[in-house]
Amino acid sequence: VRGCGLAMCDKVEYVPWSDESQMPLVMGLIEKDLSEPYSIFTYRYFINNWPKLCFLAMVGEQCVGCVVNKLEVHAPTGAMRGYIAMLAVDKEFRKLRIGRTLVETAINQMIADGADEVVLEAEETNKAALGLYHSLGFIRDKRLHKYYLSGSDAFRLKLWLTEGPQPPPTPDPPASVASTSISV
Repeated sequence: VRGCGLAMCDKVEYVPWSDESQMPLVMGLIEKDLSEPYSIFTYRYFINNWPKLCFLAMVGEQCVGCVVNKLEVHAPTGAMRGYIAMLAVDKEFRKLRIGRTLVETAINQMIADGADEVVLEAEETNKAALGLYHSLGFIRDKRLHKYYLSGSDAFRLKLWLTEGPQPPPTPDPPASVASTSISV
């Protein structure tokens, strides 16, 4: 299936990762559309550890979009931090809200799994990606100089979902301490 009229776009199905047989679909799309090369080990790190945070946009047997993510505790802050590692949409299927739908699907899953925030890096020259993430509420957190192999800069983008990790509740004092009275 090539090209995308409105009727064809109605046939886009968003599916979660199911198994290793989808790996060539994801790798093929990302290798074609992203500027950075990734080894099979990078894909497997994300997909095997966080399979329910990987989503594909399918038209028939063709993968026209995918998003690969992770969610874990960010050590310095204790926040549950989602990370959008890779987002790609086939050039012939862009401007059809496929990327937006994939990112929203991933963020909704992260929220269901307890995320406090979501971060990602986007190339400073990728105006389409920067516009998409800005429209979803992400802000530029910092500039990363010469972040990519090409020597180009990236922006770290962040979306806050909560007020941050909440401190654990203060435990009640033991009954023996609470009921002790001091007589004077």
